[in-house]
Amino acid sequence: MSKIYSVALNLHDHNTYDGVWHNQRERETRFKHNLPYHAEAYAHQSDILNPADYRLNNEFVKEYFKKRDGVLAFTYTYGGIRMCKDILPQDIFDYEPKKLWDHYFKDDLYFIDHHQSHATYAFLNSGYKQSDILAIDGIGSKYRCVFFDKDQNLIDLSDKLPIGWLWNHMSNLTGFGTLGASKLMGLVAYGKYSQYYYDVFQTILDEPITEKKQPKFKFIQIDNYGLHDLAHTLQVFTNDLIKKYVYPLKSCDNLCIAGGVAYNGYMNEEFTKHYTNVHVPPAIGDEGQAIGAYQHADYVLNNNIHVAETFAGKEYDYIGDERVNYKEVAQAIADGKIVGWFQGKSESGNRALGNRSILADPRNPDIKDIINHTIKMREDFRPFAPAVLEEHYKEYFDTNSPSPYMSRICKVKSDKVPGITHKDNTARIQTVNQKFNGKFYNIINEFYKITGVPMLLNTSFNCQEPIVETPEHAIRTFKRTALDLLIINDWIIRKWITLIP
Repeated sequence: MSKIYSVALNLHDHNTYDGVWHNQRERETRFKHNLPYHAEAYAHQSDILNPADYRLNNEFVKEYFKKRDGVLAFTYTYGGIRMCKDILPQDIFDYEPKKLWDHYFKDDLYFIDHHQSHATYAFLNSGYKQSDILAIDGIGSKYRCVFFDKDQNLIDLSDKLPIGWLWNHMSNLTGFGTLGASKLMGLVAYGKYSQYYYDVFQTILDEPITEKKQPKFKFIQIDNYGLHDLAHTLQVFTNDLIKKYVYPLKSCDNLCIAGGVAYNGYMNEEFTKHYTNVHVPPAIGDEGQAIGAYQHADYVLNNNIHVAETFAGKEYDYIGDERVNYKEVAQAIADGKIVGWFQGKSESGNRALGNRSILADPRNPDIKDIINHTIKMREDFRPFAPAVLEEHYKEYFDTNSPSPYMSRICKVKSDKVPGITHKDNTARIQTVNQKFNGKFYNIINEFYKITGVPMLLNTSFNCQEPIVETPEHAIRTFKRTALDLLIINDWIIRKWITLIP
C-alpha cells in the first residue's frame, strides 16, 4: 500500500492533497485573484505541510518533495509547470501527444495528465458504476476537451469543442478579463440571439486553433450589437456544439462533467435532456485538480476508490451569547431580514452550498438589488441561487433531476419566487436533502412552514472578497455590510445600535 500525496501546478490554481482536508488560500489569506497565483492547498494538518504557507513556488515544491514519505501524484497545466521546470524530471516536458494518457511513473513520482485528473475526480465522486465523462477546459494541457465513453475509450474533441477557450477569449475581449467568463455568462439571461455573432463564432472555429496561431477578434462589432447579445448567442453556439459533437458519442445513461467549463449551468442543463443522470462535482475547475490526481494514483497503485468530501474545510469552535432559535431565524428571513449563515466545515470548490452562505427571502422581487448594492457590492446582473428542498424542486423548476451542487440553470415554473429568477425566467438551482446538509435543510424547512415556499435565496458569504472561512472573517463581513443577522454554528449574533440624544 503506497502512501500518496498529490500536487497540481496550474496557471491560477495550485493545489495539494493527501485525502484528509483542505484549506483554500483565497479564504485564508483574504486575497482575491490579485496575486499571480491563487491556490487551494490540500494537506494534512501537521506532518505534510504548514497550512499557513501557501507559496507554491519552486522552494515550496522542493520542501514538499523532501517531506513526503510516499508517492507524489503530479499534474499540471502549461502555465503552472513553467514555475518548477528546474526541479522536475525533464522527460515530463518532452512527452508526445500520443503518450499523453499513458501512465507515467518514475521512482516516487506518478504523472497524471490534466484532463485525466479532471475525469477521475468527476467519476469517482459520482457514485456511478459506469459513465460517459466529459473533461472540458480553456487550455489545461495539449488537449482542451476529451470524452471518455463507458469503456474508457478516449476521444479528443479539442478542435471541435474549444468552448472554454472561446469563452475565455470573449471574456477578455469584452473587458471581464481572461478569467472572467463567469461574469460574461451572467449576461446570457439579458441578451437575445444574434445571427451576426453566431456567424463570427463559426468563422473562428473554421480555422485551426493552436497555441502559436490565435484568431484575431478585432473585427467583432460589439458596440453595434451589444454585449448581452454576444453572451446569449455564445451560449446558443455552445449548446449547438454539444448537440453536434457530444450527443452522438453517448454510450450509457450517465454523464460526468468536469473542468472549468463545467461551471456553465446552461450547458449542464442541456445535457440533462440527453442523459438520465448528469453529475457535476463541487470542485469543478482546477481547484479540484490535486484531488483527481490523488484519486487516480490511489486507484492505480492501491486499487482504492477515494471519495472526496463536499464539506472538507476546517471546523471552528465558536461560543456566542445567544443560542439559535431556527424558527425565529426563518421568521426574520420571511420578514425581510438578510442572514449570514456560517456552519461547520467550508465547502470544497467555489460554490456556497449552505455552510458559508447569505440567505434571504426569494419572494422579494427587490432582494437581488438590495444584496448586490448593500452587501455584495457587485454588478446588477449577477444572479442568486434558489436552495430548494429536494422533494419540492419539480413544483418550481423545469428540470429532470436534483442538482445538489448548484451546477445547472433551468426554467422557473412559478411566479412566487422573483428574487431568484433571472430575466430569461431561469435560475441556477441547488437541491437540498437532509442527508446532504441537515442544518441547511432544517432552516429552509422552517421557512417553508411559515411561508409555504420550500426554498431560500442562497449566495456566497462575502463582499468583494473570498468566501469567508473563519468566524473572524464572518464577523468582519457582517459588521461592514447590511447583513441583519449572523448565525455561526448554533449561535446568533445581532447588531445593536445605541441612539445618542
